[in-house]
Amino acid sequence: MTRSFADRHIGPDRSELARILPVVGVDSLDALARAAVPASILDDAEGPLSGLPPAATEHEVLAELAALAGANTVAASMIGLGYYDTLTPPVLVRNLLENPAWYTAYTPYQPEISQGRLEALLNFQTMVSDLTGMEVANASMLDEATAAAEAMTLLRRAGRSKSARLLVDIDVFPQTRTVLGTRAEPLGIEIVDADLSAVELPDGEFFGVLVQTPGASGRVVDWTSVIGAAHDRGALVAVGADLLAATLLSSPGEQGADVCFGTTQRFGVPLGYGGPHAGYLAVRQGYARQLPGRLVGVSVDADGDPAYRLALQTREQHIRREKATSNICTAQVLLAIVAAMYASYHGADGLRAIARRVHAHAATLAAGLEGALVHGRFFDTVLARVPGGAEAVVAKAKSRGINLRLVDADHVGIACDEATTDAHVAAVLESFGTALSVETDGPAVADIETRTSDFLTHPAFTSHHTETAMLRYLRGLSDKDIALDRSMIPLGSCTMKLNATAEMEPITWPGFSRVHPFAPAEDAPGLLAVVADLERWLCEITGYDSVSLQPNAGSQGEYAGLLAIRRYHLDRGDDHRDTCLIPSSAHGTNAASAAMVGMRVEVVRCRDNGDVDLDDLRAKIADHAERLACIMITYPSTHGVYEHEVADLCELVHEAGGQVYVDGANLNALVGLARPGRFGGDVSHLNLHKTFCIPHGGGGPGVGPVAVRAHLAKYLPGDPLEAGSHAVSAAKYGSASILPITWAYIRMMGAEGLRAATLTAIASANYVARRLDEYYPVLYTGENGMVAHECILDLREITKRTGVTVDDVAKRLADYGFHAPTMSFPVAGTLMVEPTESENLAEIDAFVDAMIAIRGEIDKVAAGVWPAEDNPLRGAPHTAACLVAEWEHPYSREIAVYPRGRGHARAKVWPAVRRIDGAYGDRNLVCSCPPLSAYAD
Repeated sequence: MTRSFADRHIGPDRSELARILPVVGVDSLDALARAAVPASILDDAEGPLSGLPPAATEHEVLAELAALAGANTVAASMIGLGYYDTLTPPVLVRNLLENPAWYTAYTPYQPEISQGRLEALLNFQTMVSDLTGMEVANASMLDEATAAAEAMTLLRRAGRSKSARLLVDIDVFPQTRTVLGTRAEPLGIEIVDADLSAVELPDGEFFGVLVQTPGASGRVVDWTSVIGAAHDRGALVAVGADLLAATLLSSPGEQGADVCFGTTQRFGVPLGYGGPHAGYLAVRQGYARQLPGRLVGVSVDADGDPAYRLALQTREQHIRREKATSNICTAQVLLAIVAAMYASYHGADGLRAIARRVHAHAATLAAGLEGALVHGRFFDTVLARVPGGAEAVVAKAKSRGINLRLVDADHVGIACDEATTDAHVAAVLESFGTALSVETDGPAVADIETRTSDFLTHPAFTSHHTETAMLRYLRGLSDKDIALDRSMIPLGSCTMKLNATAEMEPITWPGFSRVHPFAPAEDAPGLLAVVADLERWLCEITGYDSVSLQPNAGSQGEYAGLLAIRRYHLDRGDDHRDTCLIPSSAHGTNAASAAMVGMRVEVVRCRDNGDVDLDDLRAKIADHAERLACIMITYPSTHGVYEHEVADLCELVHEAGGQVYVDGANLNALVGLARPGRFGGDVSHLNLHKTFCIPHGGGGPGVGPVAVRAHLAKYLPGDPLEAGSHAVSAAKYGSASILPITWAYIRMMGAEGLRAATLTAIASANYVARRLDEYYPVLYTGENGMVAHECILDLREITKRTGVTVDDVAKRLADYGFHAPTMSFPVAGTLMVEPTESENLAEIDAFVDAMIAIRGEIDKVAAGVWPAEDNPLRGAPHTAACLVAEWEHPYSREIAVYPRGRGHARAKVWPAVRRIDGAYGDRNLVCSCPPLSAYAD
């Protein structure tokens, strides 16, 4: 029998399902659908996905994608504007971008089994800090424009000025300016655009100044005087800095900047039609605790050895909710690691050499353009004045296979990058031809090499310049981690399913990876076809009418959806509708996103069974009826159940004039069964990195499309280069180069396969719940005793009786070779387990057996066999090194590291460090590679 792709994606085969379903209490997947999902929202088995194409094989899909990639034109990209072609070292392509040990890893919330990617991220932070001249950098942002927007709000938060005005230089990238405007308006921030190159600041107060170097025109400015003038006026300053240029230019930190932002794309990360790329944000030490997103810090483990962990505000969205500094709860980890390893591979001297070569090409262009040159001080981008001739020049270059930037009818921008050759430069000059008949002389070309400070001196950047060294470094780091290539990762709410090789293979093809996001549309018909197909398929799957693929994370999708609701109410004259109702169980990002669009958050209680309390909802609606903007719910609920009153909930909100936002974080429990756009939702964001197989990459990339009913369609994010647009990301289609992953998944699964995947995930979660309930009570179930795609194991009574915590269980699972489930979310003192459809019964049983064995260890603690403060759980995880140290524990070395016995078939995974002291790391904040002397004590 020929096996379909769905057979290979879905773990349990028919014989294993025949063993799973009786434990769950049903005799078929269809019966499971009827038992678990409320009849009021359940779609007919033949209905909801009928608009999808039939399932195709892996080789058929790869051939289709190859044709789509081949339809795109890979021109020499000299458009610039923050996007540059780059030569990714093959050793990084094969051993990082294409390596499941890296791309299937999860966010390093379990640091003891994530030391490899944490070290790589610390390298990233060090690289950014060194090049910008700032003390602290975070572990990446979603893109440059998002980083600029976060810099804007950080300036306002950290400064003392009461002004609501931000001064923005006119030479920032246009897409950055658009995203700044989108973010500023709901927050009441007034953006004042001005040419700040002349140092004279406009009259009036402002809380911050935001500038960029090099600017959109290519102009390089030393901002020291402007920064000084701004500080004199009580304002803080953020500088957008190109990191390759920073190898030659004096750093923003040396010029006095308070904050730096930008992108690391040109450090080996392909153009990808806009993403994914790792933005960055860096600050002076005093503002470290104001940084949004993730921050890797250095701490110590139980043996006093150095160890890495996420520091400070790792989960602040879930803790501070609407008071969080940002709604960003992810990063661009995989791409940040590529950038860091690119810097490590080339080293400081190699980066300088690349930068000098890029600048030399630009200087050759400037010399050839004679009097047409607009700016004499530039790094990689030359702006030429050709009155009335710009379109002709751009067309001539296009005929030679080169894309230039048409600034306006009189100006052309030419950007050089690592991939620029002498032949490209010559062809560009030929394209200008007679258009250079300019009577006046242009400015003289200035020497820009003003940097005197050293950078990238740590061994991480001086030791891996050969391919052998880099290959071994990457392997050594990945060996310190547990990713999906080694083990099931049973994280509730995070959906760590298979990222199939056939889905991943096309993303590095040049037809997808080397297209500039601002290239002419005729260069990208294949990519645009992928976009159009996905928009149509996602509408079919969700029941909505329109989709935008622009948001490059779930948090940005949330923001875009709420922004659409806000603009809808404003257009109707309902500017008083500013209240967002959010259940107490909701994702913390929900409340943070609502605050970012200027909404007031009101919390709706949940009942003891975890469902939204409809009586409290009615009371809240009555209290806020005139001000009600929307409600945000997650379905199935954050508690992992299908709430039977969801349709009633939606109707109550609609009757009061509000909109219903259905958070799509758990859409993988609905695909093929129910559609939020049909059971009451007005808008949802979808997590392609959860439901639709884009890999987590250690905490990013992600894609968070926003889907809406027809009445909200005109409020979806627009093209960031269009005037008046409300874009939320720097590129029109966000992280376009990874959309083929989801395209391939849907195309290979087909309607039947997608529905089977959903039902298998539900079956597996209920199987886990039934097998573990007698050992760890399952906290919430639906009316019929079913969970959805995940279950919450309640350890609170166990902890009260024995002192064993969810932390202890999580760390002990590492000794058994497993990543832990989600800890203490959405309920403190619990573990949320999600097996997904991709894990076969043997792996699920191995995890369940490990949890049962751990319960046996807990019982020994309860019985006094092991003391509460010294037992295998409290001592976990155990390293190989601790075995050869002096052993004074009341349990044996063998129990410590081989809890199932040495003859157990499961391969041993050795944690790299013992349990990490998080409090120490926060008290002694170190967020860049420390000198070796720091480890002496």
